[in-house]
Amino acid sequence: MDRIQLNGIRCYGYTGALPEEQVLGQWFEVDLTLWLDLAVAGQSDRLSDTLDYRSIIASVQTLVKTSKFTLLERLATAIADAVLYPTASLMSVPVEQVQVRLCKPAAPIPDFSGAIIIDITRSRPVKE
Repeated sequence: MDRIQLNGIRCYGYTGALPEEQVLGQWFEVDLTLWLDLAVAGQSDRLSDTLDYRSIIASVQTLVKTSKFTLLERLATAIADAVLYPTASLMSVPVEQVQVRLCKPAAPIPDFSGAIIIDITRSRPVKE
């Protein structure tokens, strides 16, 4: 299966366990790996035969900016669901599997200067 990687989607959002995180917000970084069939696009050289990266990036940015989840795990899952099951037919080629790497680079934890990273992989159910 072919892959597209979208790295460094950086946006400001309001997900976190502390009340101030949901009011003041903080920066998040998202990396995506998308598994899909790129064979037709590889032959045709037509944008209509592949994934429109802009729509995926915009969808992730909107989710991060507008969601107020408690857990990073929930935000990562919402991102995966939005990629696998888009609300509009933004993609002519369906994404079969997605890996979401969600990073909170400055978590408000005393005496901790590292990053918190959630890494999940989700797939569409196999059709029988």
